[in-house]
Amino acid sequence: MTFKFHGSVCSDLEDIKIFIKNVLDKLKTIIEDEDLMFDLRLILNELIINGVIHGNKYNRRKCVDLYLEIIENTIRIEVRDQGQGIDFDVESYNPEELKVCGRGLVIVNGLSDEMYIQDNSIVAVKYMV
Repeated sequence: MTFKFHGSVCSDLEDIKIFIKNVLDKLKTIIEDEDLMFDLRLILNELIINGVIHGNKYNRRKCVDLYLEIIENTIRIEVRDQGQGIDFDVESYNPEELKVCGRGLVIVNGLSDEMYIQDNSIVAVKYMV
């Protein structure tokens, strides 16, 4: 199975809701596993909303890009914002501190088989079983 999607959405939370719904609707046509779709919805929500809030600082003139591709059993999701970038170590996040910053990336890391952060781009990889 091969599927490729590239799209951009400006940093408006209402537009993002519609954008993510449209992406998920496309994915539902090729992915029947509801648990996998749930994970993908969470990953997309967390990464795109993080890009808007932390990367683009809600600036509606800045957009978040989504590159999503499925090749055979591998789903690769890349989200890139127009911010300064991030230097975050998932392993250093301490849930006992009850910090909100970083929690979304910890969730994405937990749902993904691989996750990479480089500057203002985050890649999450998930394998279909």
